[in-house]
Amino acid sequence: MTAKNNLTAQPFDTSSLKKCMLTGAGIAFIAISVFVIGAGQGEPAWGDYWMIKPLLLTPAIGALGGGFFHMVLTFFSNNRWNKAVAVILGVIGFIIIFWIGMVLGLNGTMWD
Repeated sequence: MTAKNNLTAQPFDTSSLKKCMLTGAGIAFIAISVFVIGAGQGEPAWGDYWMIKPLLLTPAIGALGGGFFHMVLTFFSNNRWNKAVAVILGVIGFIIIFWIGMVLGLNGTMWD
């Protein structure tokens, strides 16, 4: 008896991944924009362009959080209960990743 190898390539939907990543980046950009624009003066060592680092870094990490949300939703959405758990885990993961992105973006520019 020979072992049968059933490793076939599964189709991967990149359009929904792109949508989740763009949504995550958009949420992060809006949140960091409100925070940075309302903050006033940043760290004097960064000069007038201190806003560039948080405005670039936080949406990029927010896109990674959106990708994480998509991956969790893809792996755990077999039935209705798994999908509900996947959404909760995905949102919690996105919030944690987004928070880390805000801290990394604002570290050094507004905080010492």
